Amino acid sequence: MKSICAVDGVSAWGIKEGKFGLALIRASGTAAGVFTANLVRAPPVSLMEERIRSGHLDAVIVNSGCANAYTGKRGYQDAVRMGEIAASALGISPESVGIASTGVIGRYLDLPLIEDQCGRAAPLLSRSREAEERAARAIMTTDLFEKHAMVRGDGFTVGGITKGSGMIAPNMGTMLAFIYTDADVPQAALKTALKQATDRSFNRVVVDGDMSTNDIALCTATARAGAVDAGEFSLALEECCRKLAIQIAMDGEGATKLLEVIVRGAPSEKDAAVVARTIVSSPLVKTAVYGEDPNWGRVMAAAGRAEIRFDPDAADLWISDGTIRLPLVMDGRIVVDLAAAKQAMHGKKVIFEIDLHAGTETATAWGCDLTEKYVEINGRYTT
Repeated sequence: MKSICAVDGVSAWGIKEGKFGLALIRASGTAAGVFTANLVRAPPVSLMEERIRSGHLDAVIVNSGCANAYTGKRGYQDAVRMGEIAASALGISPESVGIASTGVIGRYLDLPLIEDQCGRAAPLLSRSREAEERAARAIMTTDLFEKHAMVRGDGFTVGGITKGSGMIAPNMGTMLAFIYTDADVPQAALKTALKQATDRSFNRVVVDGDMSTNDIALCTATARAGAVDAGEFSLALEECCRKLAIQIAMDGEGATKLLEVIVRGAPSEKDAAVVARTIVSSPLVKTAVYGEDPNWGRVMAAAGRAEIRFDPDAADLWISDGTIRLPLVMDGRIVVDLAAAKQAMHGKKVIFEIDLHAGTETATAWGCDLTEKYVEINGRYTT
């Protein structure tokens, strides 16, 4: 098994029919969540911000194809009804059900379809490779592939699935992410670990610079494996989230290359993250990566507008494909071997590494190139 169904106490199933899908995940335990910072937050987000305060979930229901966003009071009532549908099918309390939606903004849910799909999915819940593949596929929209991750710790497991391809510049977790562990983790510790993990993973992914209205990341701890070292759990959760975040960047709408930016020598980790995110957000950097043009000037210009103080004439910049690492700028001097640098951009991954020489902290961000296909996908998204 790839991820969630490898976690003791988790079962799942999913149904995908055209643009519309539904996933059910059953797992009881301590729970925490992070949510979009967009002012136009979808009703499922508002509902879950309230519901997660209890610190416990028994299941999650997720629909794709309709975001149930910008739908007002009716949208909130529909989100509540989604939870009731899942609760009825599973024989649990509606207040213990997590709800999430993804898809087109400004459309109302097809509740009869959701009830039908939930009724068909609930009897099929299982712990199997097929089950988690179906669940991961059910939540996809413009995604081209399922996204799974699993990390095994000392006697415990962390697994997760996510979806996300476009409208990605998160300020919480990212898009939809559902993470599970069989470790016994108190709610306060789980909340802290999830926030740190998302800050270092999902919050450092930028595909197009548009923050979603529906971003939710939920983590449930079933406690089946017993108590674990808090530090080890936190590292495992962060690694799982990072693996999922990189898959989102790889699957950016229309993308042909993964872009990774490593910033070293910053005054603080937060400063390093700001610079890294600014670079991966730059349309000029993204298009240069697509064209396999090692345009160091665009990278340095993006770093310079991040509003983090450093001396450009002391900075170093390298380019890499993950195997070879070539200098572009050293101590502010251009030292590039243009032919070799272009060769390093021919593969599926391009890494820029910059040392600001302004401190000791490091951060990494991920994104993708910007292609004509992105415009094609989003120019006709609702029609």
